[in-house]
Amino acid sequence: MSELAARIAGAPISWGVCEVPGWGWQYDPVTVLDEMREVGIAATEFGPDGFLPDDPAEKAKTLADLGLRAVGGFVPVVLHDPSQDPSAEVSRALEGFVAAGAGTLVLAAATGQDGYDDRPVLDDRGWETLFANLDKVAAIAAAQGVVATLHPHVGTMVENASDVDRVLRGSTIGLTLDTGHLLIGGVDPVALALEHTDRILHTHLKDVDAAWAEKVQSGEVSYTDAVRQGMYRPLGQGDIDLSTIVGALEKAGYDGWYVLEQDTILPGRPSDAGPVVDVRASIDHLRRIAEAV
Repeated sequence: MSELAARIAGAPISWGVCEVPGWGWQYDPVTVLDEMREVGIAATEFGPDGFLPDDPAEKAKTLADLGLRAVGGFVPVVLHDPSQDPSAEVSRALEGFVAAGAGTLVLAAATGQDGYDDRPVLDDRGWETLFANLDKVAAIAAAQGVVATLHPHVGTMVENASDVDRVLRGSTIGLTLDTGHLLIGGVDPVALALEHTDRILHTHLKDVDAAWAEKVQSGEVSYTDAVRQGMYRPLGQGDIDLSTIVGALEKAGYDGWYVLEQDTILPGRPSDAGPVVDVRASIDHLRRIAEAV
């Protein structure tokens, strides 16, 4: 197995497990983690609150007992509101990271609303607050031996090309390169990978049907409905040039994780093999990229 292939990780969202209320039918942790091992994934992000035990030691033990390493996890936090200090919320989340030996905090600039279909517009004070909080949170994480990154994400305060550019200029925090959310938000993930490799500290690999992404951008359909209709495709079956992205990162010396994070909505318990079929196809494609890099 190549060195890159050893850095392929998973995330529970590929099995439909999401923090959004009413997102869809949810698999149990044992099934998800067992199927990760079945397809050869050696490490995982934590998933939403409640998926793994809240107690930091129990969270760590759950993964260790199943032979999985902890990568870190997605933590949506309100960062733009001058009346809210995110420090305590982030510090609580980091307890689980430290206990499990996880090294990457994946922040999202949450709107304070449920779901990802709408977001408010920030004024200058909101942006200044967000920048200050990003740097503050990054320092809190670093003091615990954890690297904080910002995840540009549809339906958060950092979604589109203008938002990402503001963050790159206004904060020192590194980025999670999520190929799917960037494309859907109107950011070219290939260009970002080529131009700002020094700021990319974590990677979420998704593939996307660009026609559905354009419908989300135009407002024709909501993000959630597009996910439900299959906007995310198994790696290699969509419109994102993943080979160029991975090659650019590796050439620049990127040594972080490549997390397969294929957002999935399950209307009910699948009657067939379920999402693991698409996960296996994606992992196989990523391993072929790894061998070619």
